[in-house]
Amino acid sequence: MALGLPSPLKSLSPKQLAILEACLIGLVAGLSAVMLKQSIGWLGGWRIQLASQLPAWIVLPMIGAIGGFLSGFLIERFAPEAAGSGIPQVKAALGYIPIALNLRVAIVKIASTILALGSGLALGRQGPTVQIGAAIAGQISQWLPNSPENRRQLIAAGAAAGLAAGFNAPIAGVLFVIEELLHDVSSLTLGTAIISSFIGGVVSRILGGQNLNPSSNQVQFFAQEIPFLLLLGLIVGVFAALFNNSVIVVTKWNRQTFKMALSWRIAIAGCLSGIAIAMLPSDFRDSAGLQLFLANGQSDWLVTVGTFVVRFALTLIACSAETSGGLFVPSLILGAALGSLVGNLEHAWLGMGTPATYALSGMGAFFGAVAKVPITAFVIVFEITMDFNIILPLMITSAIAYLCSEKYAPSSLYTRLLGLKGIHLQSEAVTEGLWDGLRAADVMQREVETLPDRMSIDEAIQTFARSRHRGFPVLAGDNLVGIITQIDLAKAGERNLSGDMPISQIYTQKLIAVAPEESLSQVLYLLSYYKLSRLPVIERHKLIGIITRSDILRAQAQRLRGVSSQTTKPSYLVYQRRGTATGKGRLLLPLSNPQSAVYMLEMALAIAKERNYELECLHVIHLDRHLSLSETPVDLNLSLALFHTASVAAELMQVPMHSQVRIAHDIGHAIAEVAADRHTDLLAIGWHGYPDSPERILGDTVDIVIGQVDCDVMLVKFSDRLQNSNPFNREFKKDCISFDRWLVPVAEGQNTEQALLLLSGLINLSAYPEIYLCQVFSPDSKGNGSELLDKYAASLYNSMRYSVGKISICSKSTADAIVDLANQQRSDVIMLGACGESFLQQILHGNIPETIARNSDRTIIIFKKASAN
Repeated sequence: MALGLPSPLKSLSPKQLAILEACLIGLVAGLSAVMLKQSIGWLGGWRIQLASQLPAWIVLPMIGAIGGFLSGFLIERFAPEAAGSGIPQVKAALGYIPIALNLRVAIVKIASTILALGSGLALGRQGPTVQIGAAIAGQISQWLPNSPENRRQLIAAGAAAGLAAGFNAPIAGVLFVIEELLHDVSSLTLGTAIISSFIGGVVSRILGGQNLNPSSNQVQFFAQEIPFLLLLGLIVGVFAALFNNSVIVVTKWNRQTFKMALSWRIAIAGCLSGIAIAMLPSDFRDSAGLQLFLANGQSDWLVTVGTFVVRFALTLIACSAETSGGLFVPSLILGAALGSLVGNLEHAWLGMGTPATYALSGMGAFFGAVAKVPITAFVIVFEITMDFNIILPLMITSAIAYLCSEKYAPSSLYTRLLGLKGIHLQSEAVTEGLWDGLRAADVMQREVETLPDRMSIDEAIQTFARSRHRGFPVLAGDNLVGIITQIDLAKAGERNLSGDMPISQIYTQKLIAVAPEESLSQVLYLLSYYKLSRLPVIERHKLIGIITRSDILRAQAQRLRGVSSQTTKPSYLVYQRRGTATGKGRLLLPLSNPQSAVYMLEMALAIAKERNYELECLHVIHLDRHLSLSETPVDLNLSLALFHTASVAAELMQVPMHSQVRIAHDIGHAIAEVAADRHTDLLAIGWHGYPDSPERILGDTVDIVIGQVDCDVMLVKFSDRLQNSNPFNREFKKDCISFDRWLVPVAEGQNTEQALLLLSGLINLSAYPEIYLCQVFSPDSKGNGSELLDKYAASLYNSMRYSVGKISICSKSTADAIVDLANQQRSDVIMLGACGESFLQQILHGNIPETIARNSDRTIIIFKKASAN
């Protein structure tokens, strides 16, 4: 959650604040990169020193295994998002995939990378610095409020700062954001990326020194070398494609073959790397030294070939285990090896160029072909060498290598790695500006409940009690003059103000409102900045609508469903029928089990009739996750049979009815999606009553629904006698389930009141209902609760003209007392009320409903009041 701004920062405009945040991001990212570099160097130096004093074939595998295990353990235990290079995760987060980027991820990424690379795994630190910078930016953007687009740009700026600090290449950091991550050249994106990259690069260069400094006088270029540079580009392109495809293959193989924890997989990779390195010359134990050695073209062709083969294999071993480390340094080493080979060939034939020219050109070309960022790679090598002689060779080899690699290994390696995890990013046309074109007028609620400024405080309290909203706009005539919230009423109570006083004396007059043409990103920024739950939409001082966070999320989901692939859809609509929209609200009824569907339908129709609601029947067909929602054929016979039964009953009771069939990988998310899209007021859903895990409260589907829907929920668990019934042959005969005798436990508060309001419709299910109110009090409590029972009994009689029984029970166990009383009274239905999800979870996971469900063969109804916007 965004924190409020310190008072000195509140005077800054959003653009000025973004620039300040970019400076802070660049500074912290640079310091983190320096710490990462120094720590890896220290641990790696200690490892090399220890290997020179003790048998290397023991020391290196042991350190590799221990360091790999600890690295994987940190990732598994504290931040699974920190696995791998980290760039795919950043790319996913910028593509609107909900992946955490925060301080926790940054800390774990730093620690796990130090342990993995310092232990000898053959990867680089520059990829992790990109995720570290992005995670730092993500955390800062959470501390200081930002609009969605600004936060996205700051995360990209953090990634740029990480790359700039990793390579001491500020320009390359900016280009990497444009070329690979955001594909955006807007002024704010460029501005924040440039600032953060510059600061990150400067901090890294001052404190961490230069990464690679080949002898500049060894770089030469002659026109006669162009054919050899073209040859180098082709070779690099082929091997870069082979490298990308190999990374995907070995990662898949590792996951399928080694069914074990990530920590053990990385430990095995570290041990294998240690064994391989122990068998090789000592030059292979230091990646930085090996890279500089190759870049200067100081090796003969046998050593170069051996270097390429060994590093290729070691990199694949580390990648296959999803080790915390990047592919930038391995790409540079492999490219330098190929360039050195071609350079030696050219020097033997023409004797004109230098191997260093080809090694540096190969570095940039291989890196650009693997990451699909040829411009960034070109600039990185140039910024490292600062030699203009390398520009043309780099341009030739990078362009040819990229084109060749794209032919045999299309698309970005990072995108393909995300695909292995089931994350499929949208095309640029989709992800570019998710909020573009959306205005407040497009998503606002046009039918707004308002209060007149002359309304008394007592009348306002009654209005709040009947509504699920926590605030109402206040009108003076047609003009919006303020907004009144539950906090305003609470303050009025604390001041002992008269209930007859008009609300004009207590409502909030300092309004934050938006115009209908305001952009959606700005609306969300204002909601976060001022910590609001709703914003009025006004035009010429007149209220024309209201917009909440739920409306914005609903608009985002609708846009994604309209333009994205099936992977972003909770469900897929295959059948829909609309009735007349004449009700004052909407009741959503998911139908699945034919044995309980008829009874659920009776209850839903009784409530809809009493409240003048429309009935929305939904049948969700579950598909396995490997099946396509849009392409898999489904059988609609059961759905149509359920809808036919519902349609006949709804027509008899003159209740407007809609119906739809959806297919989904997760039924709970599909129900929540429909509840949001159809602006549902009440959701009626069946509950089996027996969670299959102590971590689950009501079962997967119902838990998901309760956690996501923003409407009232009625949970129903029927008697076990229902299991052997055939509803389609009964024609609504109540031979299994009865609704004649009702037992309603009561307590002080809104829980009981809401349950009793629902009861006014449900008692119509019986011609002669009998209602018993009961209250359980502990032996230690004072009194027997008769006043409370009298109050609710009188309320029921006044509203429904039904006399009710009243029973007080003294017991240490509320659940046992209710179960025993239900048996004694031969109750058909036990009705419980719950207000708020946390309270619901507390009582459900505790004792009352679960004990009742297990020990009483009664129908149980639990009502949950919606959480207010």
